[in-house]
Amino acid sequence: MKKYLVLSLLFFLAATVFAAKVDTVVTRSAAMKKDIKAVVVLPEGYNDSKNYPVVYLLHGAGDKFSGWVNKVPSIKKYADDFQMIIVCPDGNVTSWYFDSPEDPAWKYETYVSKELVGWIDQKYKTINDRKGRAITGLSMGGHGALYLAFKHQDVFGAAGSMSGGVDIRPFPLNWDIAKRLGPEEKYPERWAQNSVVNLVHLLVPNRLAINIDCGRDDFFYEVNLNLHQQLLYNNIPHDFTIRPGAHNWEYWTNSVGFQLMYFNNFFNKK
Repeated sequence: MKKYLVLSLLFFLAATVFAAKVDTVVTRSAAMKKDIKAVVVLPEGYNDSKNYPVVYLLHGAGDKFSGWVNKVPSIKKYADDFQMIIVCPDGNVTSWYFDSPEDPAWKYETYVSKELVGWIDQKYKTINDRKGRAITGLSMGGHGALYLAFKHQDVFGAAGSMSGGVDIRPFPLNWDIAKRLGPEEKYPERWAQNSVVNLVHLLVPNRLAINIDCGRDDFFYEVNLNLHQQLLYNNIPHDFTIRPGAHNWEYWTNSVGFQLMYFNNFFNKK
């Protein structure tokens, strides 16, 4: 009898480690005239009697919408613990979350900041306000999160970046950026205007809660340090964390928990 009780308990515990519900949804981009998939993580106990804050979690270059939930399944537990909805959109491998001036078929700024946010607010019980909306991501997604939040402070109340490519100019031959903006030597103004480090002037002090982190051995470390210095110079309050680590999933698996905790504190700020 004891054996069966132990087995039953183990099955129960296994079934309740992550009580969050994971939806794979198909959203529509009118701007790009196509359907785009996303992962939506709903917290344990999600129901229509309350409204939930939403964190948009962006993937890096070479990945897709399912990357976060497959590689860091603990985000489901964070959704439960913090009672938040986590949305992982698809950035089409190397969109960099721009509206591309080079190819009008790539409008991922419009998609994420307007179309996807509107779709999520329509389909789920969300806090339909910037005070209940945050965005973060890793690498290309870290750039994308700050890029979108800096440009759309009316949409997002908090933003973060993990190992973000926050200045693309030192990397003119990498990650298909030239396909989105044109060659850097031909269009230097495009590369400057679409680097997060050059968008600090858009920020209103204390309007956007900002949390940036990067590993000390990351190849994006110097550009993140420069962004930190630019924010300090412009008197923009923000959190900036340097940890041991490189540009890899070991770092991001650890980092995302701190990012989501930061957003939880923001959502619960009185």
